[in-house]
Amino acid sequence: MLETVTLCFFAALAGFIDSIAGGGGLIQLPALFIVLPHLPIATLLGTNKLAAISGTSVATLQYARHVRIDWKATLPATAAALIASFLGARTVTLVNPGVMRPLILFMLIAIALYTFLRRDFGSIHAPRLDQAKSLAVSITTGALIGFYDGFFGPGTGSFLIFVFIGIFGFNFLSASASSKVVNFATNISAVLYFAATGNIIYTTAILMGLANILGAVVGSRLAILKGNRFVRIFFLVVVVCLIAKLGYDMLLK
Repeated sequence: MLETVTLCFFAALAGFIDSIAGGGGLIQLPALFIVLPHLPIATLLGTNKLAAISGTSVATLQYARHVRIDWKATLPATAAALIASFLGARTVTLVNPGVMRPLILFMLIAIALYTFLRRDFGSIHAPRLDQAKSLAVSITTGALIGFYDGFFGPGTGSFLIFVFIGIFGFNFLSASASSKVVNFATNISAVLYFAATGNIIYTTAILMGLANILGAVVGSRLAILKGNRFVRIFFLVVVVCLIAKLGYDMLLK
């Protein structure tokens, strides 16, 4: 009982954080590893994905109702991420995801520095790519980040937000909305794989999913209400926390 309550608390917190700036995996996945250390890694990842998709789906709907989403840029990335995430989840059973940590840590540090130093970063919504370039970049980034999400996961939403701002020219709120659509697809793909291989604890995942939804509703509404400045600050906090978590994990290894 205590284990379930603990996991639901962290799932709600993860849903809140993820719905605003990504990075919910920073909270939810470690909680699963700590509370259920006796279970295989693939089972914990699968349970995490099913719980996460609940909150992501609700956050996606919240943003779609209040924020204009650039579907021409978002849908190709979503389709590519859907396929690539399945391949990433498949790779988990073949390669230790820990090998990604040094590269991801370096990328997150670069993102944090760039976002902090560029005070106008994500403040204005000004899409800068023509249709052909948008399609190519959308498919490429969707595939790369989708594979990463299926294979490793934490920070996916933050990477997507950075790409939608830095490459496509979106503001923080629009980037967050688009990232939720793509992230929803990657979670679906990974869940299908983990379900097919029997790597989901459904009772735990469903209860955590309900808690995740609660957090996502509160978080997405707060982001829509507060706007770009709030999302930017929250994004920086999440990325810094991701850097600290990955750095700590690497030191322990």
